[in-house]
Amino acid sequence: MEKTRVLIASPICQDPIILKEYLLSMLNIDTSDLETEFLFIDDNTMQISKELLKKFKADRCVTDIIDAENRQEYIRTDMTHKWNNVLIEKVAHYRNIILSAAREKNYDFLFMVDSDLLLHPDTLKHLISLNKDIISEIFWTKWAPGGMEYPQVWLYDHNTLHEIERGKFLSESEIKSRTNKFMNKLKIPGVYKVGGLGACTLISQKVLRSTISYDNLPNISFQGEDRHFCIRAAALGFELYVDTHYPAYHIYRRKNLDNVEKFKVKCGYSIMNI
Repeated sequence: MEKTRVLIASPICQDPIILKEYLLSMLNIDTSDLETEFLFIDDNTMQISKELLKKFKADRCVTDIIDAENRQEYIRTDMTHKWNNVLIEKVAHYRNIILSAAREKNYDFLFMVDSDLLLHPDTLKHLISLNKDIISEIFWTKWAPGGMEYPQVWLYDHNTLHEIERGKFLSESEIKSRTNKFMNKLKIPGVYKVGGLGACTLISQKVLRSTISYDNLPNISFQGEDRHFCIRAAALGFELYVDTHYPAYHIYRRKNLDNVEKFKVKCGYSIMNI
């Protein structure tokens, strides 16, 4: 019986401390009974991060690294990450390169995992078992220090987190109530249909064989390549889902490194050093 073939991939421009934890997480993914390969687009500006990718490749022969061109510094602070249209278009281009690579080698699945995420080892096999064309594993982020945590999935438009009814006006209190209901649901283990997702996404071969891309839609003003991908997916007839059984851990800022060891122990990482 042939093994299911999965390409695990991401564009990478990352702080070496965070990148090291990400690569360690990739090594801990349960890939038994799967044939997996890695593809990284190296957009790093720090030499230490570039060396970490080279070491990962040296230790694992099934890894390809594409050296990026036209690097532009991506600014992170302890408050936020600063994006602009040039950076977003560049990332969309890199993700399209990854889509093309997955198509050319006829993978059964493409697993896009952003380089600031840590995964539970069972995540990949669990997502495959759900038999969805496009599905993300959930993670939560405090976009502002001390603020509320929000999921990386949404229901409508740019980032609407409440159910809507066309033509019906909703009061602020009703919007708040519906938003809380949706967010509380996402904290219960399950599989839920959503309108948008990203960052930790399993894409089936059926989707790869379509015309899906991360290209910017000229008549949509939403910022972020994942939003344009999701709109294209819906237009092509694909449904989007989020799984909440194995929440990923998002190292959005260096402060989030404080809980990394706790997450690794909780998830039962067997490899603790890279």
